[in-house]
Amino acid sequence: MTPHEPDAWEVFANGLLQYHAVLRRLSGVPPRDFAGLVIEDEEVDRLLAELPGLDGPLASQLEPARKKLAPQLEALRKRLHASVTKDTTFSRIVRNAHLNKEDTEAFAVIAAVDLGPQRQRLVGYLQDNVNATRLWLSSLEMLFPWKHPGAKVVADGSALGRAELVTITGDGPWGTRSVSLADRVAWALSGDDAPEPSLPPRSRIISSSEVRQEGDDLIAVAGADRSSRLKTAVARLKGSRFLVLPVPSTDQAWRAAIREASVSGLSIILEVETAMPEEAAEWIDRARHLPWAISSRTEPPLDVMPSRPWREYRVESGSATSEDWLDMTGSPPKRQHRLNREQLRLVSLATRSMGGDVDAAVRRLSSGHLDRLAVHVRPRRGWNDLVLPPHQERQLREIVARYRHRSTVYDTWEFRPVPSAGVVSLFSGPSGTGKTLAAEILAAELKLDMYRIDLSSVVSKYIGETEKNLEQIFDAASASNLVLFFDEADALFGKRSEVSDAHDRYANIEVAYLLQRLEMYEGIVILATNLQGNIDHAFMRRIHVSIDFPVPGEEERRRIWKLSFPEAAPTEDIDVDFLARQFKITGGNIRNAALAGAFLAAEAGTPITMEHVIRGLEREFEKLGRLRTREDFGQYLDALKERRDAPPN
Repeated sequence: MTPHEPDAWEVFANGLLQYHAVLRRLSGVPPRDFAGLVIEDEEVDRLLAELPGLDGPLASQLEPARKKLAPQLEALRKRLHASVTKDTTFSRIVRNAHLNKEDTEAFAVIAAVDLGPQRQRLVGYLQDNVNATRLWLSSLEMLFPWKHPGAKVVADGSALGRAELVTITGDGPWGTRSVSLADRVAWALSGDDAPEPSLPPRSRIISSSEVRQEGDDLIAVAGADRSSRLKTAVARLKGSRFLVLPVPSTDQAWRAAIREASVSGLSIILEVETAMPEEAAEWIDRARHLPWAISSRTEPPLDVMPSRPWREYRVESGSATSEDWLDMTGSPPKRQHRLNREQLRLVSLATRSMGGDVDAAVRRLSSGHLDRLAVHVRPRRGWNDLVLPPHQERQLREIVARYRHRSTVYDTWEFRPVPSAGVVSLFSGPSGTGKTLAAEILAAELKLDMYRIDLSSVVSKYIGETEKNLEQIFDAASASNLVLFFDEADALFGKRSEVSDAHDRYANIEVAYLLQRLEMYEGIVILATNLQGNIDHAFMRRIHVSIDFPVPGEEERRRIWKLSFPEAAPTEDIDVDFLARQFKITGGNIRNAALAGAFLAAEAGTPITMEHVIRGLEREFEKLGRLRTREDFGQYLDALKERRDAPPN
């Protein structure tokens, strides 16, 4: 330790060690033949003179020395206990761990020996072993000249043991096992207040502006989101500083958490992600000197709760308020984002890394969790890229309005969001009519990311795996209210059938599970199918907007043909009117034909001509299984035949 005026606990420890060293010195020690392996009398004399503690020269007789030193030692003892009310690190730890007088005396001696090399030499002298520089359990039995429990104060169930302040090492005889400070305690007494390094990952210490002296000692908070539960725990639990941590997975991590709370004067808030392990109750009961809160999404079963009395609190709503938005982001809430407090906390962290872009931070919420099970689509196209009849376009814009004005309708006007504030839409129509493009445009308009569900990674032949995968998708998507796009939705949302075997039964269970998750999801779900009749009727009752995507008419096809050739693409004499009039195909086929023609032109090193586009259309007709007739291709049919019969370059 750095030179300083010794505290009362250090002076008490000095006096206690000096007392026994003097008595041992005066009682006479038999001559030894192991020079250097024992503490010699001359060194003891020097140590007794150097350590601040008892006053006066060595007595010439054992009993007179005891009579002279005992009152001085008693005075040091009283000074130690009087100092516990002061604001020192030692005194705070004593109060935090609820140590009684005997515990405090033992703690003072153990700490002083661990931190002072001179004291360690005296301990080696008292224990008649130069290598035994830490106190033995048997030494605690003989150190205190008054009535004292001795080694019992460091037993596993003692106050020092429950607070994890001391450790007992060694596997030899009980009496020669060593007692020492835990490293975190030694560093704290030395002036270093860095947190315990063995705490579970993502542990953190938070403070409250209000000190609750009369709060609860043990509470269970359930419901809503993590941050809302945390807010309730801080408001109800005794104390003003809190150690917030996930459930420790090892005994070492449990001990570290209790030790940190005991040293720093913290209440512990335990965040339970899934089920509360049975050992948690044992640790909470063991560290009964600390206030605890159990924060979990659901109420823990009674058989895993501690035996200590507790209070329960239910957090029904975790929606972030305007005050939460201002506190965490410095800006008023954005109405299109209905975030809970935990989501808002994460968004506020990400916003600083994204140049203050709250929308980007919201999109970032769940991208890391969904990429394994869904395809991340970053919307880049707008309304000008979509060609639909006016009625269908109005329906799409209604979906945007429903999402944007949810706060007004459900919060301000107090309509009930039954069963949730989410928006479920059904897009039906032949392949290539713009269902996926429309979903992307909706996401772009609302500044949300879209995830196209990859059915191959979701649907599993193993019982329960499909539901598990869907659970992960909906949980991750709920973090930022994404647009979930289920393409070929009838594979998941198809009609339930009569149960004739186990396969039918579990397929029906999957459908029932999806119905429940759709009801709870707060974001936008889009189901796309080629045939609306394939969708189970139970889903139809939960769909808010149903849009039929028709095969485009001639005017729509003309617009799609024009949009299919970017301004930067070189074109020459493309008869868009002929293409729109002659070929009754979907927008997807049109874009494929235009793209195929562009590659043919690039290979030939010429602008894109009508011939290239017609050849691209021929490839589409081949895929569709349609004949190439004079009625369709007109004067271009002969050119196609000549090109097809010509030898390759």
